[in-house]
Amino acid sequence: MTEPTSTPGTSSAPGTSSTPGPETSPSAIPYPPEWEADVLASDGGTVHLRPIAPEDAERLVRFHEGLSERTRYLRYFGPYPRMPERDVHRFTHVDHRDRVSFVLTLGDDIVGVGLYELLSRGEDSAAAEVAFVVADEHQGRGFGSILLEHLANAAAQNGFTRFEAEVLSENRGMISVFRDAGYEVSRSYDGSIVHLEFDIDPTEARLAVRDSRERVSEARSVGNVLHPRSIAVIGASGDVTKVGGVVLRNLLAAGFTGPVFPVNPERRSVHGVRAYPTVRDIPDEVDLAVVAVPSPLIDEVLDDCLAKRVKALVVVSAGFGEAGPEGIAAERRLVRAARAHGMRVIGPNALGVINTDPAVGMNASLVPVLPPPGKVGFFCQSGALGIAILDTARRRQLGLSAFVSAGNRADVSGNDLLQYWDSDPRTEVVLLYLESFGNPRKFSRIARRVARAKPVIAVKSGRHAAPFALAATGVTLDDDSVRALFEQSGVVQVDSISDLFDCALLFSYQPLPTGPRVAVVGNSTALGVLTVDAARGAGLEASEPLDVGPHAAPEDLASALSAAMTDPAIDAVIVVFVPPVALPSEPYAEALRAASVGATKPVVTTFLGGEGIPDDLVVRDASGSPVRGSVPSYPGPERAVAALSRAWRYARWRNAPASKVVRPDGIEEARARELCEEWLPTAPEGWLDDRQAQDLLGCYGLGIVEYRDVEDPEEAIAAAADLGYPVAVKALGSEWEFRTDLLGVRLDLTRAESVRVAYWEITRIIGEKRVRVQRMAPKGIACVVGLQDDPSFGTLIRFGIAGVISELVGDRAFGVPPLTEDSAWSLVNGPRLAPLLEGYRGAPLADKAALVEVLQRVSALAVDLPAVREISLHPVLAAPGGAAILGARVRIGHDPGTGGEGSPRRLR
Repeated sequence: MTEPTSTPGTSSAPGTSSTPGPETSPSAIPYPPEWEADVLASDGGTVHLRPIAPEDAERLVRFHEGLSERTRYLRYFGPYPRMPERDVHRFTHVDHRDRVSFVLTLGDDIVGVGLYELLSRGEDSAAAEVAFVVADEHQGRGFGSILLEHLANAAAQNGFTRFEAEVLSENRGMISVFRDAGYEVSRSYDGSIVHLEFDIDPTEARLAVRDSRERVSEARSVGNVLHPRSIAVIGASGDVTKVGGVVLRNLLAAGFTGPVFPVNPERRSVHGVRAYPTVRDIPDEVDLAVVAVPSPLIDEVLDDCLAKRVKALVVVSAGFGEAGPEGIAAERRLVRAARAHGMRVIGPNALGVINTDPAVGMNASLVPVLPPPGKVGFFCQSGALGIAILDTARRRQLGLSAFVSAGNRADVSGNDLLQYWDSDPRTEVVLLYLESFGNPRKFSRIARRVARAKPVIAVKSGRHAAPFALAATGVTLDDDSVRALFEQSGVVQVDSISDLFDCALLFSYQPLPTGPRVAVVGNSTALGVLTVDAARGAGLEASEPLDVGPHAAPEDLASALSAAMTDPAIDAVIVVFVPPVALPSEPYAEALRAASVGATKPVVTTFLGGEGIPDDLVVRDASGSPVRGSVPSYPGPERAVAALSRAWRYARWRNAPASKVVRPDGIEEARARELCEEWLPTAPEGWLDDRQAQDLLGCYGLGIVEYRDVEDPEEAIAAAADLGYPVAVKALGSEWEFRTDLLGVRLDLTRAESVRVAYWEITRIIGEKRVRVQRMAPKGIACVVGLQDDPSFGTLIRFGIAGVISELVGDRAFGVPPLTEDSAWSLVNGPRLAPLLEGYRGAPLADKAALVEVLQRVSALAVDLPAVREISLHPVLAAPGGAAILGARVRIGHDPGTGGEGSPRRLR
């Protein structure tokens, strides 16, 4: 079914709501800039969404006049050739609460309008009528679903729970917009009009639809960059010492299959290709523009590209975010203007983009000599390092499908490339060199899906100092956070570029191991022993090496390798070989390669101490490029073992059944949201008091062991009797928490007199009358559970064993919400002190399942309530019969903009 030719209307008079009301409600709110967003259309182009404003009156009239009669009929159920002034005023003056309207804009033009309006102020004040209309020339680009998502999100924030719409029955396309959005839509008919109703809560089906549409649109936006039909080089030069000259020379030399248009106002031709003064002067369409002009000229160039309707920009020019605050401001203006006119941006300060597909043949980069074509997609944030990376890939014969250097990564990021490579049939392995994260939570979600089918190998640099330009568009996470992010997502994390290539060679040319059992075959006893030691140290299972002797013939090596390959007790083979003195190595290489052809087990080698794919071990296709079956070689056994160990850990993760997110019973999400909204304006520095924290956590089944706060000894005795003995008496205040000397606490009090004495002792020490009496929980191991706030990332869930030593050495495990069942268990088992939970040295076994449930409830809270910025549950006593929370602190704050899981699509 096709995209609708218009949008739903009402059965009332044209241009009016079915339930007219005042222009603004008494509870009108100011213009909400947080609702503004750049959004991707289904074809990968960008569009800007924002709330309507009174200043849009002239644009709205122009938009309405541009609609076809058919579109106006389907929207307004009748002829409506012109929009009266009173309707223009009504549509552009909204209260952003009971009446909300969004416009989609490209440049200065409105290309879509959406509105919801309160149906009545009676009993059903949670229902609103929704309607929207899209310009004829932009129908089919998914604008209707974009408007619906953002209207539903705004309505939910304003307390609405249901949308209603009336659509002409012949407008089947619009009916499909609602049906295909993932809502459970009920229908009723009144003649030619279909009445639709649906709840707008973020159901699992709706989120799946949103994620699917996001995946498609982001992949297509990158496809527009990597598969252009035509390219303009702005700043093209005949001087190959200049950036514009290098890019043009490389494009022509690579054999790009489409037309290339040099842009240079001072030249009639460049490198024998006709040149044009500006992009506007090019007679044909331009899909991609490579910009190589000084940064002060970028605004003029951008205007030309916007007028030409270029789909994407690759900005290799420097002088932006890396140059300081002024450069950052210029960079943001560039991206804002480009997106407003439908374009995406690679860069600025980018090395360029490469697509080795013979059908494209594009080298729009500063690198003259490329690696061979292959199955590896490579994303790199560093331009200068990208040159070295591509040269290393070429020398090691690592074939690439595509390469993207994002430079300052002001717009297109690694997340976008992951979306593209997920569905790209030419890419089987993904490599990422990351210096910072733009949206780590989204990275986790995307990478987890991609890694189920294709290995994703990443090296994260900038652990201690992110580049200045990237610090403005991303968030720097500590090592623990990065490790948690990668492990939970199934990403293979490496520590260096060298490790990155070591893994890439194995993943690209050899099958994944099905187990940890490794055979070591070679002609050197010393190398064999070193390799076995390294394998065992890396978590692999290796028996004694199979030594064929220093004088073995090629056929002896081949026979030993074949025996290992056919042994059902072996999962992978490492060949450590030093050729006999004064004998040629080629026969041995041929024997090794022939014995491993068609193998279902990975084979790696240290052949001659080579690095990469030696020519003698390459299996080539008809074009001469290396293909699967080529045997990677490493300088030493340690690096071969490290690559193989990472491959086994990844294979084990991928082959395990995908763990699901478990949402425990007994959660009161709506109540928790109400509490957060009520307390946000008044919470001092965001911290809730103890009772508020208890109420909020109670909505998620995170009950705190019962207590009473008292101010005299008799009240303490009464509280103890009410709670039931034994009890503890504790000092209040952060300075008395978690002290190793237990100066401010008395435990296991079983009598009234003991409570009285404890009260006087503690109040004398702290100088305060107010103390806490709390029922004793069963004895157990003290643990810490919490949420760690990050303004860009949202939250990380942390778990550890309580105690000074644990805090001193940073013994904590981290996870990314939402936690799957497996990741929750991994958190519990993650700290180095986790064996304490398993009866270490005769201690009772802790109920680890109860700890897992606590983590799952915290995870659900983190997903549902973005306003909760920090939680500390300390201590959580893990006993044989359950887990008891003794204390909690909660901090709330306004959502920093990443949004919860139910947020609509938007570019960062």
